[in-house]
Amino acid sequence: MILNIILGTLVCIGLAVLIDKYIPLKLNPVISVILWIIILFLGYNLYKSIIGPVEFNKVKEARYAKVIENLKDIRASELAYQEIEGKFTGSFDSLVRFIDTAQYAIIERRDTSYADVEKNKAFGLDPEKGGYYKEDIIIDTLRFESVKDSLFGTTDRYKTMMNIPLEIAKDKKFTLKAGKFIKNESTYSVFEASVAKKVILSDQDPDLVAQEEQLVSVDGINGPTVKVGSMDDIDTSGNWPKIYDTPKQ
Repeated sequence: MILNIILGTLVCIGLAVLIDKYIPLKLNPVISVILWIIILFLGYNLYKSIIGPVEFNKVKEARYAKVIENLKDIRASELAYQEIEGKFTGSFDSLVRFIDTAQYAIIERRDTSYADVEKNKAFGLDPEKGGYYKEDIIIDTLRFESVKDSLFGTTDRYKTMMNIPLEIAKDKKFTLKAGKFIKNESTYSVFEASVAKKVILSDQDPDLVAQEEQLVSVDGINGPTVKVGSMDDIDTSGNWPKIYDTPKQ
């Protein structure tokens, strides 16, 4: 941007000097028209170089926010699926069916103790006079609660969470993967939901989109995709900065 401003200024100054020194007076009106056309052209491009990135960032941030809201729903659904089924799923159809039908068990945990009959008998002890006791935990199931009601209340947005929530990508869906990841000789279930930035920003300046795909910043979304989860690590977080998790005032 700064380079464009400098170049534009130098070109205009150079043209003015050229006209003043070398162009005959009778040609000045014609040259003036041409000069104004050049100045307007340079001014327009200068305006684009300054305003373009600003407008791009506004569009980018607004679209990312919408995309991230769906990714948060996908993550919440996957975590519920994993809690009940013991693994993640790479199928949106399975995820939606699960939310429609699955229930959480609402439990109560309480500590208890009881006499260790065998040990007391072996030592000839009377439990009522300070014998041995065993500690235990009793889990009572109080009731069952719908996963759908717990996660989504009365809304049915989980049925469309797989869709990219943008008009320019209305026919496209997030990519969802699930599988196994081995770490320290232990096997873990993992998942990843993602969409390429170039899909989210397909109608924007290609040069700015390419720069965005290469972004490395603590307050930006790094890399070529917006995603949650990972197939290469035990990670269920998103790759967006905290600003996208801050509730709007």
